[in-house]
Amino acid sequence: MVRFCSAARFAVALILLAAAGAATNARADMADIVEAVSPGGVPFWLVEEHSIPIVAVEIGFEGGVSVEPEGKEGVVNLLSGMLEEGAGDLDATGFARRRDELAARFGYSSGRDAFNVSAAMLTRNLDESVELLRLSLTEPRFDAAPLTRVKAQVVAGLKQRETDPGDVASDLWFANAFPGTPYGRNPDGTVESVSALTADDLRAVMPAALNPSAAFVGIVGDIDQEAAGAVVDRLLGDLPKSAAPALDVFELQAKGGVEVVRMEVPQSVAVFGHAGPLRADPDFIPAYVMNYTLGGGGFESRLTDEVREKEGLAYYVGSYLYPMDRAGLYFGQVASANDRIARSISLVRAEWARMAEEGVTPEELEAAKKYLTGAYALRFDSNAKIASALVGIQMEDLGVNYIRDRNSMVEAVTIEDVKRVAKRMLDADALHIVVVGDPEGLEAAN
Repeated sequence: MVRFCSAARFAVALILLAAAGAATNARADMADIVEAVSPGGVPFWLVEEHSIPIVAVEIGFEGGVSVEPEGKEGVVNLLSGMLEEGAGDLDATGFARRRDELAARFGYSSGRDAFNVSAAMLTRNLDESVELLRLSLTEPRFDAAPLTRVKAQVVAGLKQRETDPGDVASDLWFANAFPGTPYGRNPDGTVESVSALTADDLRAVMPAALNPSAAFVGIVGDIDQEAAGAVVDRLLGDLPKSAAPALDVFELQAKGGVEVVRMEVPQSVAVFGHAGPLRADPDFIPAYVMNYTLGGGGFESRLTDEVREKEGLAYYVGSYLYPMDRAGLYFGQVASANDRIARSISLVRAEWARMAEEGVTPEELEAAKKYLTGAYALRFDSNAKIASALVGIQMEDLGVNYIRDRNSMVEAVTIEDVKRVAKRMLDADALHIVVVGDPEGLEAAN
């Protein structure tokens, strides 16, 4: 999907700070996460880290494209691109100039389940930076010139998707899996729907997309709890409140089989998957460990070993768990030359079935645990990443101790757990496979 984020002069402003030891802010003690409530009654999580004068703020609003009215597909994504294009008395140029003067960085993004707002601000400019961010959320201008420009950017991206085999395959896979639902469409909308969107459409969707009743907040950096609570209320206090969106589960409709879309390209892309676990599933962590061996571990995964290393069929093949709010997926992709894609798909199915039947070896389990526990700390190497993690954990309802306990949960996974989960979750015959390209020896089959 299209993501809009300003870098401005923020990186330049932090060069001296980095030279003084900015890496220390990556080591905020995760045991010191504070669950707090602002004076206005908004819950938020806070990690104080005073070694570097930077404050990171992350806000996740549940809903995403699911709040879009019928016929207005892409309006939430377009909103994410317009919030920095002028607000209050500042037009687009004035807003950008002021943001740069403050050395602030703002980001806005949307997806199937959420609308996210990110900010990184220098402590000395915090009040003014927060006020500028507040203006973008409460008084965006949606002036004609920047709206035309941003719409053109989105439309150009959508037209490019129409010629990219991987994007075409992914879009069709989701359309087959979730027909008639927000999950079944491209979150960026269509060329036709985006071209028709107006400033009034953006204003109309704002209360649903930026609903403080559905907001989760994480703050990390050089700030105390009292000041953080004040920031939360300044950012969210003026937004209109309504009931949080319902999150009914969507049933996956796609059946096992192959669908082929012909496109004149030198290699074909296959997107494959079937139902997978929701994040709240008690077996999610064992499934996550299992997938490292099956297709998530790069050169240590079976899919890479069989498809790339042994037979040289593809540069990349992989699988991953995709737990959305309303549906869980077990998903993957492979790209091969047109005369090799059929063999690649055959190997994927074979490894899918072998894992379901056999599980993992002791050596594979040990390698998976070693990597997954060792790499976890890399997710927290900046205040911004920590703030984002705090919001993600809240939105998934994993609990304030999740970061502290997560590696222990991975270490506790046994071979028996993996075998049970593999048998329960993997079904090679249920894989819905969409192939885009000009594959040889491969026809649609259900």
